[in-house]
Amino acid sequence: MIRRLLAVESYDEPTEIVIHVNMLKEGWDVTNLYTIVPLRAANARTLIEQSIGRGLRLPYGRKTGVDVVDRLNIIAHDKFQEVIDEAGRGDSPIRMQALVLTPDTGSGSSLKSISVQPTANAMLGTLATGTTQISGAAGNGAQYGTSAPTMVFYTGEERQIAQIAMDVIAEISREKRQGLSIVPSSAALTQTAIQQQIVQRVQERMPPRQGDLLANAPSPVAAVVKKTVAVLIEHTIDIPRISVVPKGPVKSGYKRFQLDISKMNFQPQDMALVGQGLKTRKQILYGQSSTALEAEPENYIVRELINYDDVSYDKHAELIHELSGQAVAHFRTYLRADNELHNILGNHGKTIAENIHLQMALHYFEDVSESEVVISQGFTPLKHCAFTAEGDILPLHQAPDEKCKIAQYVYGGFGKCAYPVQKFHSDTERVLACVLERDALRWFRPVAGQFNIYYRSGANQPEYVPDFVAATIDHNLIIETKAAKDIEASEVKAKSDAAATWCTNASQYSQAQGGKPWKYLLVPHDAVAHNATLGALVNRCAVPGR
Repeated sequence: MIRRLLAVESYDEPTEIVIHVNMLKEGWDVTNLYTIVPLRAANARTLIEQSIGRGLRLPYGRKTGVDVVDRLNIIAHDKFQEVIDEAGRGDSPIRMQALVLTPDTGSGSSLKSISVQPTANAMLGTLATGTTQISGAAGNGAQYGTSAPTMVFYTGEERQIAQIAMDVIAEISREKRQGLSIVPSSAALTQTAIQQQIVQRVQERMPPRQGDLLANAPSPVAAVVKKTVAVLIEHTIDIPRISVVPKGPVKSGYKRFQLDISKMNFQPQDMALVGQGLKTRKQILYGQSSTALEAEPENYIVRELINYDDVSYDKHAELIHELSGQAVAHFRTYLRADNELHNILGNHGKTIAENIHLQMALHYFEDVSESEVVISQGFTPLKHCAFTAEGDILPLHQAPDEKCKIAQYVYGGFGKCAYPVQKFHSDTERVLACVLERDALRWFRPVAGQFNIYYRSGANQPEYVPDFVAATIDHNLIIETKAAKDIEASEVKAKSDAAATWCTNASQYSQAQGGKPWKYLLVPHDAVAHNATLGALVNRCAVPGR
């Protein structure tokens, strides 16, 4: 393929068309390239500069007197006017006679990456499950600045034992005996029998020790394991892994419905192609172009609908033909000829199918005869994550100069957060974090995969990642902040229902183990303030379980 690409200008190379996806970005200039069709959205300046660069021409036409030899056609579609306007600017590459490249004398971007592990792991000098390095005290300080947690182990041997102990705890948290978890909660790790089992496994995995200077030096494993468990319990919130599993057959599909055609008011398009020289400004009319005609008008829409992963032709053929027929019948009400109908369906078939698919999603159903709640873990280790940060780590009380840019900054210096640093998507979240830092026992912002909560969005079930998790004396809380105007939105309600149901199941399990119930809070942005109390938010914004 590369050989043919490099030889494409050779007279004996038969290739006439090159199709690429994000491949030909620079350094490939072809003098016998006559037409470029960009099939993805691009801003006008980028489109001009890159397209002209791909088809760099030599002035053969000027020498031969045949203008078409020097013409490179860039098919711009709906961006036609933007391309013309950009090419007419004084600084356009079309107008430039010289280009001067100067070195960047700036200090460079202050953007940096921060690999974040839970506070417990940072204090122990270990890494969360799934990572591969062990960070020492110096590494934590350099990474988190003044937000670095205080280390509890200082020797390499102690940190090695703690690392193995954390791995064993993560492993034992998934083990069951007679269908029941060995450690139903993190508090169970303090039991003598469980700690002895952890110590035994750690000793089995420890590498052989060199000869001790003192013959009877006691092994530090038991003491390190005890301290590791204490730090873990203090700096985490027990999140059970819950799955709702269907026990019987599951039926799913789309209900029949009447298509809403209020937004389908397309008009036939003039199929003539108009070209304009970017340098000469001369316009050219290329005449009529043709589109492959379908035998049945509905087929334009059907062929687009079956491209969606959730629409099976074998299963939904009757419905999609019916809906496509409704759309075609609507167009016939104001079109005078069949060629106009084919024009609309050929040019707008994909947009029409997208509209129909969105309406189908609103009528998706899934019937489960029976389901059961499965608790596979009583608690899950907190996950490792990574942030990009602009500048230094900021204290939580410091609002950004421009609130719209808060997502660029990382905050630290926490006393009750389960992570040394956190990032916020809005200033509302930062203010709520201030409330949690003051009123909660422990809090953090979960990452993807920490919860097993999925909500219904049409035919899809995306994962729901809440804004905050917090623990108080009486409750464990899942907290979501939303703009007040979005509280009643359908997607917000779907997430709220899924989270409230999860809290109901988690409460039943947690209370059976002597733990605290779970509550879900859906908090409007105008309820979040520095003088708000967490107790007041619980009373006002708790969503009842289901």
